[in-house]
Amino acid sequence: MGAMEPLHAFGDDALGDLDAVGLVAALHAGHLSVPEVVEAAIARTEAVDPEVNAVAFRAFDRARSEALEPRDGFFAGVPTFVKDNVDVAGMPTQRGSDAFVARPAKADGDFARMYLDTGLVPLGKSQLSEFGFSAAAEHVRIGAVRSPWHRDHSAGASSAGSSALVAAGAVPIAHANDGGGSIRIPASVNGLVGLKPTRDRLAQDTSLRAMPVRIVSDGVVTRTVRDTAAFYREAEKVFRNLELAPIGDITHPGRRRLTVAVVTGALGLEATPEVRELTLKTAALVEGLGHRVEEVPAPVPDSFRDDFLLYWSMLALVIVRSGRLGFGGTWDPDRLDDLTRGLDRHCRRHLHRLPFAMRRVARSHRWSEEFHRRYDVVLSPTVAAPTPLVGYLDPNAGYEQVIERLVEWVAFTPMANATGDPAISLPLASTDAGLPQGMMFGAAAGQEAMLLELAYELEAAAPFARIQGD
Repeated sequence: MGAMEPLHAFGDDALGDLDAVGLVAALHAGHLSVPEVVEAAIARTEAVDPEVNAVAFRAFDRARSEALEPRDGFFAGVPTFVKDNVDVAGMPTQRGSDAFVARPAKADGDFARMYLDTGLVPLGKSQLSEFGFSAAAEHVRIGAVRSPWHRDHSAGASSAGSSALVAAGAVPIAHANDGGGSIRIPASVNGLVGLKPTRDRLAQDTSLRAMPVRIVSDGVVTRTVRDTAAFYREAEKVFRNLELAPIGDITHPGRRRLTVAVVTGALGLEATPEVRELTLKTAALVEGLGHRVEEVPAPVPDSFRDDFLLYWSMLALVIVRSGRLGFGGTWDPDRLDDLTRGLDRHCRRHLHRLPFAMRRVARSHRWSEEFHRRYDVVLSPTVAAPTPLVGYLDPNAGYEQVIERLVEWVAFTPMANATGDPAISLPLASTDAGLPQGMMFGAAAGQEAMLLELAYELEAAAPFARIQGD
């Protein structure tokens, strides 16, 4: 199969073209068994992974054993992958890098424990960019994760592996997390639904809870709104943050008409003409459904771009400077990519500015709260330009080049990480080249239910394109 042809594994096996909720119904009805569902997912993964490079660690024998006695939970028996930056007992956590050799984790991390307690069966770990720093998962030795829509193009990042596997039909749902757009960006690239939840909505591993500003949120990528909604409903049964109103069981569009702000520029940058046009077409769709739509400038302070980059680079500094302590005697910083090392250098050069930048990032929820007093939802493109070719965001092409290209492409996503607000990417548009182009909807903290209701409405009004074309 050539790189120009979409790659997928949808067929007449046990998985068919079912989403996770559909698979649960088929299992409960006795039409399918868990072992045959898991075996079909393994076969599909083996069929697509040589071309997309999405799997970091295979745990197929474990999955086969677990399929004989799946744990309880709504998703009991549904196959999945866990992104390779959270701990799952018995699996190494390599974090998209080969600068160290990871040992199998002794226990599930807090997120994995919650995630798997919904009944999901892990087939292994999915690939990501090195430590999740880049919006494209490319590595000089590990290789690039490629879009199943067109293998000459990136699958996005950092949750690239999970997204490629879900889009290609290997599994219906997979773990993703998002510190600057890494649920939403690969969802956009791969034609998926990707909801970054409100800060602290779900259980998180200790290292993420310890961050000075907790910009990372865990979640999932799926092919349907109902799968994403069902995951959050079931996750709340395992873990509830009592400081947030529950999302609940969202199963249909809402009746309330919303006030929607449309933004086509951010961080001093504009979306490309093609992406701006697709965003305005989406705005017209939203307006046609009876919502009030208004185009406005991005409500982002001028300092945000530099502040967020400096905070982001501080995360690299911590990893680079404490690598041997954190990852053991196999740590070799010379094997890090240019982007990771460049971020470390950037932070060291601007260390005197870090406390002030961190304070402004931490206070960004204030301008968000003010904005959402006027607007229920903000619509923007998920990324500012169509999906780049593999190599355009090569992390070894030199720091100055790659960071400039990254900032230009991902201009719209980091704001929600700083504010802690929820935001969802929906596959509502396609570029002239036939690649998915996600549209992002953001809301005030705690408003995931409203976003899911709107997502249901948009999915019904403009059904999402599937990679197999039906």
